[in-house]
Amino acid sequence: MFPEEMVRPFREELTNIGFRELRTPAQVDAVLKNEKGTVLVVVNSVCGCAAGKARPAIAAALRQGARPEVLTTVFAGQDPDATAQARSYFTGYAPSSPSIALMRDGKLQYMMERHQIESRDARAIAEDLTRAFSQFCAPASTVKTTA
Repeated sequence: MFPEEMVRPFREELTNIGFRELRTPAQVDAVLKNEKGTVLVVVNSVCGCAAGKARPAIAAALRQGARPEVLTTVFAGQDPDATAQARSYFTGYAPSSPSIALMRDGKLQYMMERHQIESRDARAIAEDLTRAFSQFCAPASTVKTTA
């Protein structure tokens, strides 16, 4: 694990735009089992493709039209139990980080794995996310805010 002061800026890139960190398995279950509507789950990472591609792409996609109602994140390598619990909901997909999952009513609707992130630029990733949000999410006016 990296020192918390080193990863704090990587966490804050998402929390500053409205993501709720899920740092324990219980927090993951509370959201992914119980939340109705669309939930975005970002498996964050310290790697370069998370920093230069995934996090900027996510921020850009969220500025478009439709978007998930709830924004959440777990941090691979930093919060291993929460990350493992989140990944348990991604049936049929191998663990990867970074990765981006879109859930609706507790069921996986869309998954973007590391191999779909690391070889592409942030703009292309954002376009894919925007399409997924348009397909699976409600208009932005219905988005719930998190505290």
